[in-house]
Amino acid sequence: MLKKALFAATALVALAVGAAANAADLKEFRVGILGGENEADRLRNYACLADHLKKEFGFEKVSLFPAADYDGVIQGLLGGTLDFAELGASGYAAVAIKDPKAVTPILTTQQTDGSTGYYSIGLALKSSGIKTIMDAKGKKLGYADPDSTSGYLVPLTQIPKTTGMPNDKFFGSTQFNGGHENNLLAAYDGKVDVAVDDSSGVGDFKDGFTSGTFRKEVDKGAVDPNKLVEVWRSPLIPNGPLVVRNALGTEWQTKLSDFFMKLPTADAKCFNAVEGGDFKGYVKVTPDFYNAVIDVRKAAIGG
Repeated sequence: MLKKALFAATALVALAVGAAANAADLKEFRVGILGGENEADRLRNYACLADHLKKEFGFEKVSLFPAADYDGVIQGLLGGTLDFAELGASGYAAVAIKDPKAVTPILTTQQTDGSTGYYSIGLALKSSGIKTIMDAKGKKLGYADPDSTSGYLVPLTQIPKTTGMPNDKFFGSTQFNGGHENNLLAAYDGKVDVAVDDSSGVGDFKDGFTSGTFRKEVDKGAVDPNKLVEVWRSPLIPNGPLVVRNALGTEWQTKLSDFFMKLPTADAKCFNAVEGGDFKGYVKVTPDFYNAVIDVRKAAIGG
């Protein structure tokens, strides 16, 4: 029995040392990219980041994985097939609920006004006649993704505080539209009456605000803001985190944190492409920053 115990302990030590060595000598770095925008745009926006990571850390390969939906990145982080990703707050909550030791949040974005939060906003066509969320009773509500904070969790729990009814009772119907971009376009094309999406809520509506899906679509010329109206806005939501797989060790968390903190100054164009809009930069964040979102997700939709 003693020999078996000693052998098991030795094997565990060897595995730990091997894992540490592998983490210190990474050849490939695997980056998950959330769904919500078309794949070509996501890959193009992240290409500069892959180049910077290779140059900075000497990786032989930086692989970009644009998942079809949020859950693809969540499962990749939980399963150890991804090393890094930027998640929404609810996406991080999903990972933390299933495995609190899987990843560590290291940074989050800071808005141009210095805040570290954003909003879920409801958008409708002006021509619909909907001016407030109360005007949308019996209408069709579009969600983005089941693991989206601003595109599902927050409107699911916060809109009823205005309407006094659960969403599935207040609205005639609700539907998921396969990500933030598709959801906004569904409202713009009249397929849903109101779409909920992410937005900084800072700056001018005519610009799509300073960041978020609305801003991206305005910048691309995909939507004309003059044809849309904001009909609902949530309380402030914590900006989502940049997370690192814990198996890489704290040294890589520090290295990557330092790298990203410098990125907005080192290559502002790349920073803006990755984040999609105007931000001040990154700030350090701890898991505690997301405790409230974790609690809301547990209560509303479980893991």
